[in-house]
Amino acid sequence: MSTIREYLTADHGHCDELFANMEDAVVKSIESAKDAYEEFAKEAEKHFQMEERIMFLEFEEKTGMTQGPTAIMRHEHAQMRNLIAEMGKALEAKDKDKFFGNSETLMILMQQHNMKEEQMLYPMAQQHLSAESDRIVEMMQSIIVE
Repeated sequence: MSTIREYLTADHGHCDELFANMEDAVVKSIESAKDAYEEFAKEAEKHFQMEERIMFLEFEEKTGMTQGPTAIMRHEHAQMRNLIAEMGKALEAKDKDKFFGNSETLMILMQQHNMKEEQMLYPMAQQHLSAESDRIVEMMQSIIVE
């Protein structure tokens, strides 16, 4: 089984791939890009929930840090959720300029966010949660997003 760090870092890569596929679909035809958008939006939300509902809570419980890195990451998740929603509205309106304006902002935010998680938070989480790593990864794998 992979570590928490490996699992979530790999999921970042998966979401990045879906993001690129979505942008490619919009370039080809904004009218037919809805499926690619919905797949990206669903998988991004699943990633946020794996962190917020499982890993962050486990980390906070173990370390007692509730106003540190996890609070910042939750705030950034909220910003990304808003941008993803705005991209969906732009798709509905068939407004490529608005879509790509929001997707460019999202891409920059995601890159910075993922770097902070991968270089700081995930190593900290792995250090504090290594004994529970298998259980936490299994819980994240089985999460259902509604």
